[in-house]
Amino acid sequence: MKKLSLERLREVLSYDADTGLFTWRVKHAHAHAIAGAKDYYGYCVIRIDGTLYKAHRLAWLYAYGEWPAKGLDHKNQVKDDNRLSNLREVTQSENMHNVKPRSNSKSGVSGVVWRSDRNKWNARIKVGYKTFNLGLYTNMVDAIEARKAAENRLLAAV
Repeated sequence: MKKLSLERLREVLSYDADTGLFTWRVKHAHAHAIAGAKDYYGYCVIRIDGTLYKAHRLAWLYAYGEWPAKGLDHKNQVKDDNRLSNLREVTQSENMHNVKPRSNSKSGVSGVVWRSDRNKWNARIKVGYKTFNLGLYTNMVDAIEARKAAENRLLAAV
């Protein structure tokens, strides 16, 4: 499969980095209409020349002239917010640090869980394939602060 070129992308679509929206340039039934639709996972996808592309990857190509070398992360965790200011190039490991907590999370923070066997909050962080236990805390706020501090230290080192 041949990858889409920057020239072909700019020939068929316009991109507004401030809104994150693509519009069709080509003259067909959808000319000047907003391009794309949400996929099953909530990402905006656009079909060009028979191939489906994720809009955030197209935004990167459009703005920087090359495909992202690594993965892309939506900083605000909104999968269809493709404003250029909301996208950052990251490794898969870095991307996993910017995930929403599970819907049944008691703390509302990834890496902070209630340990009913200890009657305490447990803070932990996973980097690569290794999990670091940050300790047990009586107060949930202390556990959250420990988790955030570890995250800041580890992400600054990357």
